[in-house]
Amino acid sequence: MASRSAALSRPVASASAGILLPAFTLWWREIVRFYRQKTRVVGVLASPLLFWMVIGSGFGTSFRSGGGQGQQNYLDYFYPGALIMIVLFTSIFAMMSLIDDRKEGFLLSVMVAPVPRSAIVLGKVLGGTTLSAIQGMIFLLFAPFAGVHPRPLQILLVPAVVFLVSFALTALGFAIAWPMDSTQAFHGIINLFLIPLWLLSGAMFSITRASGWLRVVMYMNPLTYGVDALRALLYPGMETFPLSHSMATLLLFSLAMFGLAFLMANRRTTRPAA
Repeated sequence: MASRSAALSRPVASASAGILLPAFTLWWREIVRFYRQKTRVVGVLASPLLFWMVIGSGFGTSFRSGGGQGQQNYLDYFYPGALIMIVLFTSIFAMMSLIDDRKEGFLLSVMVAPVPRSAIVLGKVLGGTTLSAIQGMIFLLFAPFAGVHPRPLQILLVPAVVFLVSFALTALGFAIAWPMDSTQAFHGIINLFLIPLWLLSGAMFSITRASGWLRVVMYMNPLTYGVDALRALLYPGMETFPLSHSMATLLLFSLAMFGLAFLMANRRTTRPAA
């Protein structure tokens, strides 16, 4: 009986190793590749930081959210949106490496290897997620300048929100990059779709002050709930939705985007670079 149980467990362990080892290898490759490119690291952190300081200082005290004692200046209001911007840029541009891998022939060699497609998706997505989550957490060092005083609940839940947003956006970037052969087309999709996705997330202006049709679009935007969840944790009382509602929406968004990335990887075949 014991020998039969051991025999049955071997295929399960073998299948698990067949997914986890290639996924870990691809994940580690993404980490090393990113941090060897120092300009990418500086650019990802510096751009949103400058954006936050210039835009926030530009609006200054001309913007107020809340009323009475709960008023908040724009530099503080914009901080969660700037953090999400870092996560967005890192997640999406990390997946641009998928196009480079195709042109260099690396992705084709992975595809013809006896590696499950799920391992490729998992390794690439977790690699981009790790990078964007780390960059986002580094940006949290500037939280005291935005009037944030961390409490135990924040220390536990802010990383969870950052991870969920990172995972969802990285999986979305994977799904977009998978069928593409040029970085120009990838940049076009970013400018047409992903930047508006961030702009209409409540990062720059409150959903409660938007016009009617724009408010509907913002309610439908899953990234809105990521920004609002961070705002609920960093500035309690300034959120639009209950934290549990935002977290549940982010979890569903993450699962849906990973499912989309998995479907794209199984639908399309990799073509060699011309």
